[in-house]
This record gives sequence, structure tokens and C-alpha cells, in this order.
Amino acid sequence: MSDSTDLQASPVLAAPSASPARRAWRRFRRNRLGFWSLLVFCTLVLLSLAAELVSNDRPLVVRYQGQLYYPVVVSYPEKVFGGDFDTATDYHDPFIRQRLREGGNWAIFAPNPYGPKTINYFAREPNPSRPTADNFLGTDDRGRDLLAQLIYGFRVSVLFALALTFTGVLLGVITGAIQGFFGGKTDLAFQRFIEIWGSMPELYLLIIFSAVFAPSVSLLLILLSLFGWMGLSDYVRAEFLRNRQMDYVRAARAMGLSSWQIIWRHVLPNSLTPVVTFLPFRMSAAILALTSLDFLGLGVPPGTPSLGELLSQGKNSIDAWWISLSTFCVLVGTLLLLTFMGDALRDALDPRKADR
Repeated sequence: MSDSTDLQASPVLAAPSASPARRAWRRFRRNRLGFWSLLVFCTLVLLSLAAELVSNDRPLVVRYQGQLYYPVVVSYPEKVFGGDFDTATDYHDPFIRQRLREGGNWAIFAPNPYGPKTINYFAREPNPSRPTADNFLGTDDRGRDLLAQLIYGFRVSVLFALALTFTGVLLGVITGAIQGFFGGKTDLAFQRFIEIWGSMPELYLLIIFSAVFAPSVSLLLILLSLFGWMGLSDYVRAEFLRNRQMDYVRAARAMGLSSWQIIWRHVLPNSLTPVVTFLPFRMSAAILALTSLDFLGLGVPPGTPSLGELLSQGKNSIDAWWISLSTFCVLVGTLLLLTFMGDALRDALDPRKADR
């Protein structure tokens, strides 16, 4: 009897509460639409990063006369497979195809045997040709496979959006932290600079630089990064203005920490909520910016797979409905996935939403 009484009177050790990051992740997972959007988007990005294994005009593996070749990573001359020239092998050439099928030879092609620059010279219809068994989504006005253009164009758009988002977030956090933490004349000087810098015509500058310099992805990234940090800087500045008055900041000052140590260790981790929340929306804006500039002819260099160029082709070729429809579905689907992820992330990081 005494043992049972002691057991009932003994305190029960409570399980440690989950960290804020785990509670936010649980709230994010409860949002089914945002969680599945994240899984689908990550899957599409991984597939696009491995685009050479999904859509390529060169075989993945070739067995010819008892030897194995890997054209997907090594460019072999035509003479290796019985041709007459030292130029790179065209694996869509009927003669090469026949040489790779006879005498126990074989070749394994990607699921879509076309690259982003491969022209289908054997199409049965004039370009742009409608979807067929050879080209699942048809070809564009130059005879290039549309599915390959979409796969590689999606990869270019996503990688560009990631780079532009990272650069804009880095500049926005640095400038917003300096303004919000130090305040006073520093904040006033930055605000006047942002007003002057934000009034500059960004599109005109892009037109001028595209006329002076050769178009490139790096130049476009630099120009857009010069203006993409200002929107986020305002949110970070407001968070720093609020958090610098907290008791833990005053305690850190009393302990002798420097201003940069307080910013890095204490204020910045508590001011990243708007930064993380706006990441998917900033990626959506970056993809739209690249697509719009490519549509106007001010984006990536000619020949680079681009969603904006495909939209321009669809505008010029109204009868080729498969170009506009396919590109529109890819672009809208990508933006919807990012929007759903952003909404779920915003709800997950909202401090007013408690776990049930």
C-alpha cells in the first residue's frame, strides 16, 4: 500500500517541448496543399538537374564491337562507329542507327531522345510540327523538340531564380540589419539612398546594358540583383527596429558584446521570419522576371532554352497551339507550386497559430 502511494505521489517527468523549428515543421506538414507542393516541386527540380539522363540526343551507353562507350559524358567522333568523318557523331543519322543495331551492337537512349538544340530533320510535317510519336509535344519553329526545350528551360529558370533570390536576400538582410539596428543618421542616409536608387528606370537600364554588352545570364543576374534587394530590406529593417529594444539585446550590451556580435547571435535569428516567408514568392517573381525579359528579347543569350522564348514563338505562330499551351502549363504550374508553398510557410511561421 505504501509503495502504490509513493508511486502516485511521485512527480511525473514531462516530455521536453519541441523546438520552434519542429513546431513550425509540424504546422507546415498539416497544410496538405503546401506540403505536397513542396514534394512535387523538389521532384521536378531534381529531374531537371538530371535532364541529360531524361532528354538527350546522345545515348547513355553504347556497346559497339565488344566495347562500351558513354556518349552522354564523352563526345566520340563518327569514325568510332564506322563513319567517315572526325566530327561529333549524330546518333539520329540512319546510318549510325543501323551500325548500332547490327552485329550484336546496341545503344540505350534517354526516355526522350532529343536535346535542347537537337533539330529533327526527319519530321514529317514542316516546322513547327504538331505532337507525334517522335516528338511528344511537337517541335518549335526551328525544328527543336518542345519537350526538351521545356525541361531544360525549366532548369534554367529555377537555377536563375535560386541565384537571384539568394543574392537579393543576402543584400536585403545586410542593408536592413544595418538600418534597423543602428538607426539614426545611418538609417536616414540609407532611406534617402533607397529612394534615389529605387526611382531609377530598371527596364531602360536593361535595354542599355543589353545593347552595350553581350547578353549573358551572369550580366542579367547582376543587373536584377542591383534592384531586387530593396523590398526585403524594408521588412528586415522593421524587424531589427523592433527587436533591438528587447531585454535580451540590452543584456547582451551589458555583457560587453559588440554590435556585430549582437546582430549575428541574437537579433538576426529572431528577425528571419519575413525572410523565410517571402522566399517562395521571391522565386516566383524571379521566374516571372526572367520569362518576361526573354519574351522581350532582353534575357538569356540566343540558343539558350527559355520559357519566355517559347511564349514568344507561340505568339508569332498562333496556329502552333501546342507551343503556347505547353509553355503556359509549365509556367503556371511552377508559379502555383511556389505560391502554395509560400502560403503554407507563412502559416507555419505565424506565431499566432498554436499547436492543437
